[in-house]
Amino acid sequence: MRFFLALPFLMILFLPSLRAITKVYERAPHTVAVDDSNIAGEVAGEVDEDTVATVQSDEMAAATELIADEPMLPAVTSDSVYIARLKRLHSVIDLPFNSIVRRYIQLYTEDKRDKAENILGLSEYYFPIFEQILDQYGIPLELRYLAVIESALNPQIVSRVGATGLWQFMYSTGRLYGLNVTSTMDDRCDPIKATHAAAQHLRDLYNTFGDWTLAIAAYNCGTGNVKKAIRRSGQHDFWGIYHYLPRETRGYVPAFIGAAYMMSYSKEHGLKIPKYNFKKYFSYDTVHVRQWMHFDQIAAVTGISVVALRDLNPQYRRDIVPGNERTCTLKLPVEYVSSYIDGENIITQYCAEKYNPKTMVAPAGFTAYVPSGKTKIVHKVKKGDVLGSIAAHYGVYVQDLKQWNALRSNYIREGQKLNVYVNPSKAARYTAQNASSSKAVQEMPAGQQSDFLYYQVKQGDTLWSISQQYKYLGITPSDLMSLNNMSATTKIVAGQTIKIKKIG
Repeated sequence: MRFFLALPFLMILFLPSLRAITKVYERAPHTVAVDDSNIAGEVAGEVDEDTVATVQSDEMAAATELIADEPMLPAVTSDSVYIARLKRLHSVIDLPFNSIVRRYIQLYTEDKRDKAENILGLSEYYFPIFEQILDQYGIPLELRYLAVIESALNPQIVSRVGATGLWQFMYSTGRLYGLNVTSTMDDRCDPIKATHAAAQHLRDLYNTFGDWTLAIAAYNCGTGNVKKAIRRSGQHDFWGIYHYLPRETRGYVPAFIGAAYMMSYSKEHGLKIPKYNFKKYFSYDTVHVRQWMHFDQIAAVTGISVVALRDLNPQYRRDIVPGNERTCTLKLPVEYVSSYIDGENIITQYCAEKYNPKTMVAPAGFTAYVPSGKTKIVHKVKKGDVLGSIAAHYGVYVQDLKQWNALRSNYIREGQKLNVYVNPSKAARYTAQNASSSKAVQEMPAGQQSDFLYYQVKQGDTLWSISQQYKYLGITPSDLMSLNNMSATTKIVAGQTIKIKKIG
């Protein structure tokens, strides 16, 4: 399968965000002049200021303010021409015309001509991607214009509130639709994955409202705000709930209509399409990467430029393909695929000390610490021992054991010898206890050693004191009595071996 990807350095943005839909809405095209006597006034209505914040590109927010506050512009093209042209689009999504829509059309075709032309050029690369995926989900292909008002077709754009990519997904919404975000990669910037997520989200929104324009509005301000506007207005169409929507969202659907108009009638307005060199990116293959690679390493071995790698793979945030974390996809122009396959085994070896992550670094001069004024006891780790139990036995801290033995973790193994430093007055007692315990273990049948953790009773021991030594294992006096068939009146004597816990 072949996919198409990105040219992030060429993009600019200047209009809002969206989401909506699932199956094609079987309805006749509907393009009429909407009564805008009240809409043109931009009355705030009953919109709550505490509703969910909308996500828009910074320039779109500015454009919305501009359009809302400026006086009506004189029409360069007559309204009847706009209406006739919109009607000819035969869209399954309503594309009505009014003074608000006219001003967005003028924004694209007159005020922002340079940016509109840039978008026209980029659309030759991205629209085929969008159309293939939207068609796969059975939703109107006109929804490709949403990416125009969301990101101006810039796959790496990030809004002030953190919405990212062509379809301006927030982190939480992106994760909901399977877009992963890590320190090294961001699926929201992947045109393929992000478009799949947008199509699913739009489909879900359309299933909720049964109306494309309401779904588009909800893509911008959220399902809750649209439902609230419907309840307060008693209407179930965008223009009926217009005054009850957040201010930015009121400009969202008109911006969508303006973008659809501009993309369809660019020639009529003398907009010129830049001739970007996309041809070299139209034919590429996808390879799977299962190792950590840096773009510089790939470029050095295969000969492809780092710029081309970035253009085709905008989801990798730091020029790193983290294949060691999960299998990643890498898009390459077809002429470089053979070079990659031939050099795949040596890519990660190229300047490995510079680009590959270090999995273990020992601090300089990390050695065992020997305290002064203490006597060393050598403790041989037995099955079931952990640092906590050893520290409790000798009355020291776990951190002491780690420093005395240059341990970088809490992991210890059976048979390992650990240095323990105790007060000289207690050294002889601990040495004798260790020797007695070792002898007791050696004299036990092999089957017993493998089935249970045992303890040899010392002078003065009680079931309670023994349970305290193994408190880290959750052992209680009742457990010891049950495991050794004892009662509360049973006495234990020095030298006796009792079961502490069943192993396994």
